[in-house]
Amino acid sequence: MHVTFENPFLLLLLLLLPCFYYCRRKVTGRFLPKLVWIPRRSRLLHSALLYRIVIFALGVVALAAPVAYSAKFPSHREGVAIVLALDTSGSMRESGFAKGSESKFTLLQRVAGDFIRKRSGDNIGIVAFGTFAFAASPISYDTEGVRTLLDLLEVEIAGKNTAIGDAIAQSVRMLKRSKAKEKIIVLVTDGKNNSGTVSVKAAVETAKKEGIKIYSIGLGDAKSYDAALLKRIASESGGKMFGASDIADLKKVYATIDGLLPSPLRSHHYRNPRPLFLYPLFLAIVLLSWYHYKRVRAA
Repeated sequence: MHVTFENPFLLLLLLLLPCFYYCRRKVTGRFLPKLVWIPRRSRLLHSALLYRIVIFALGVVALAAPVAYSAKFPSHREGVAIVLALDTSGSMRESGFAKGSESKFTLLQRVAGDFIRKRSGDNIGIVAFGTFAFAASPISYDTEGVRTLLDLLEVEIAGKNTAIGDAIAQSVRMLKRSKAKEKIIVLVTDGKNNSGTVSVKAAVETAKKEGIKIYSIGLGDAKSYDAALLKRIASESGGKMFGASDIADLKKVYATIDGLLPSPLRSHHYRNPRPLFLYPLFLAIVLLSWYHYKRVRAA
């Protein structure tokens, strides 16, 4: 069992603790002719400073949101290795895929980013392809880092054309290094294969030999992409082909793929750590109530 904080920077407030002692108002010296005029001091006054320090510290710890999680799942990563092969060709600059002026690629980035966030604990990488293909993000468990690199991609970053064979081949090369039990390529394109140095047939054969499944997604009008080719790619590799005519369809497709790829890492302990902030918060409330009660009684 490990304990961490969701807002650790708030623990810096504990640096204010010395101020409870050093920042107090100094007592002004007074001379009284009779000691009986001096008010009696209760024990509460002696412990008031300690009460305040403890209550403040517990409040800060609660604000920092402590959580408990089990470390056994991250140390035995046997989840799914996924490469998102994304089309960045010139046609991805077109709008009309959803209401508004955003391009197809911008919308694809958003949906793919949400998919990556949901696959917390899996091994994910990104391949961008156009006239050629390249690894835009290495396969990594750092899904936040992968999403950051995804956001940096732009249309035509790999050229204007569409090299589907190269995209699959580059994805396979990345997945070969992974030790995951299941390896997946999610290929997204809105065009037809018209570029590259590796044939689609050869790339798919290599994927089959490596036990890699390919889920293919055609964007936009079915006439704009080679649906027959995408179906063949998916069926020969043991995957599945999808079509997405608009942003709503694309979200459904990614949700379907997410459901098809269960991961043993997506456990209650790893994805939903047990919050602990209620314990220090409850104790702080109890001490504050008791302190107030004692002050009222002493008054």
